[in-house]
Amino acid sequence: QVEVVESGGGTVQAGGSLRLSCAASGGTFSVYSMGWVRQGPGKDRELVARINWYGGSTFYGDSVKGRFTISRDNAKDAVYLQMNSLHPGDTAVYYCMTYAAVDGRGSEYWGQGTQVTVSS
Repeated sequence: QVEVVESGGGTVQAGGSLRLSCAASGGTFSVYSMGWVRQGPGKDRELVARINWYGGSTFYGDSVKGRFTISRDNAKDAVYLQMNSLHPGDTAVYYCMTYAAVDGRGSEYWGQGTQVTVSS
């Protein structure tokens, strides 16, 4: 079983920055991609950013382009989300997810989420 653990959430004023971290662990597995999904109050889940493990191509949601940067550490099976120019609309629970293969079978694995609150 792959365990995904996030850290780095908190409260920040509008215009500020936060950096989220996430690491996958547990047994033998191969990561194919990792990313961040958020869910704000009264909103649907939104894919924020994703990075492919081989090649490092990235995807960003329209609402965060130019403000957020996703990066990875292949050796640590870790992914990071640098969030700049935060505004109250970024307030959400941020979930880390990975698509990984265990014994050749690919599945999604999710963390418990970390709260990000941006005050005006």
